[in-house]
Amino acid sequence: MTHSNVKPKSTNHWLILILLALAQFMVVLDISIVNLALPSIQHSFHLNNAGLQWIVTAYALAFGGFLLLGGRSADYFGRRRTFLAGIVVFSLASLATGLSQDGSMIIITRAIQGLAAAYMSPAALSIVLVTYREGQERNVALSVWGAVASGGAAIGVLLGGIITQYLTWRWNFFINLPIGILVILASLKLLPRHESEAERKSLDLSGAVASTGGLMALVYSLTEAPTYGWSDPRVYLSLIISILLLSFFIANEYRSKAPLMPLRIFKIRNVSGADGLMVLLSAGLFSVFFYCTLYMQNILRYSPVKTGLDFLLIPICIAIIAVNIPRLIKLIGHKPILIISPLLVSGGLYWLSHIPVTGSFWSNMAPGLVLMGFGMGGLFVSVTIAATSGVPHHEAGLASGLLNTSQQVGGAIGLAVLTGILTSGAKSYINNLHLKAAPSAYDLSAATVHGFHNGFLVAWTFGIAASLLAIFVIRIQKDKTAASHASPATQL
Repeated sequence: MTHSNVKPKSTNHWLILILLALAQFMVVLDISIVNLALPSIQHSFHLNNAGLQWIVTAYALAFGGFLLLGGRSADYFGRRRTFLAGIVVFSLASLATGLSQDGSMIIITRAIQGLAAAYMSPAALSIVLVTYREGQERNVALSVWGAVASGGAAIGVLLGGIITQYLTWRWNFFINLPIGILVILASLKLLPRHESEAERKSLDLSGAVASTGGLMALVYSLTEAPTYGWSDPRVYLSLIISILLLSFFIANEYRSKAPLMPLRIFKIRNVSGADGLMVLLSAGLFSVFFYCTLYMQNILRYSPVKTGLDFLLIPICIAIIAVNIPRLIKLIGHKPILIISPLLVSGGLYWLSHIPVTGSFWSNMAPGLVLMGFGMGGLFVSVTIAATSGVPHHEAGLASGLLNTSQQVGGAIGLAVLTGILTSGAKSYINNLHLKAAPSAYDLSAATVHGFHNGFLVAWTFGIAASLLAIFVIRIQKDKTAASHASPATQL
């Protein structure tokens, strides 16, 4: 683009940020908004717990599995074009999800939502990365982005509770349609056109299918193993398929002329370190909203609205930290924050590993959620800076796609693993009672809470590992000066 775009950029760049943050808010919102609706969906379609998990997991796996393809599409075919295509499909898939007639349909349409989000999210973040110069300007923009991304999950729980209680669970998805139309119209007016910055325009479709299929097979085996055992054919066959597909994916990336995930990008230590850190933390964090929601509604008997209102504590804590993070990063850099934030998250998870059967929110849950909110507020901004610093502009979509992939894949695998631990813990608790009759309602609640304890105790170790990763892998990089960059306006 020519330098004639400089003036519009200077007057509209904050409007563009708000627009892109709103789109990202939709993506993150849909990961969590469904949680409060799960009991109602379960009642409507008579789903078991494994079916409920797949409503969350189908979205996360399709999102994570195709994010790299979405990121490369933004680099190859234009960020604006990819972003608009993604949000159109996302809005239509949301409508279809709300109209679902059975469990299979809602799982399939949720997967389509995740596929569309895989194109929206990296395209939006890559626009942010090339619009703002690396340094303080980009850090401020990413702090807004990070606050929206991390706060959207908790706000989704609140909205999900209100909508589920006063309307129906279907409106949790219908709400995306008017928001999507608004974002599409605003994007056509505000977003500059962008053509490809890459020489090749061939996409690695075989790599995308292999990676997504391999991850789905892996999560399926992890989900079914606690119920049927590792010796069951459906479990070990899916595990073998996963290994074969993921091995093919790695081999394909080595020999492909236009790889979906150029392995050379992991030579940038901050990219590999930040992505690994995100995998570990997401593996623990995805369980929080899912299991805390079940605990509050099924054990403490809170209404959906009360559950959602209590969860507001997390975005409040996130906001308190996120608004101050850019100044702190300017003073001490992002590495110390990436060391401390995971420890705060781990502290919160450890606190939640002691929730009682007859507990209360403020004494048994709130302290843990406060620690997690503070950790999340510092984490998401800093890890985004680390994962994208030093990355060439023509691979901005790839870097943002990798970070989001790490989050979704880590979350999906973590939820599957922790669900297995929870299920095994609950079964073991009941078996150890040596009951001669059917377990009472209290016994079942106590068994479920015991499963939660086991899951959270494992989850808190992920944050410790993430902090160690930040210590030994992440490097502090000096901010590049404005002179080292072309005008962001010319890059769009």
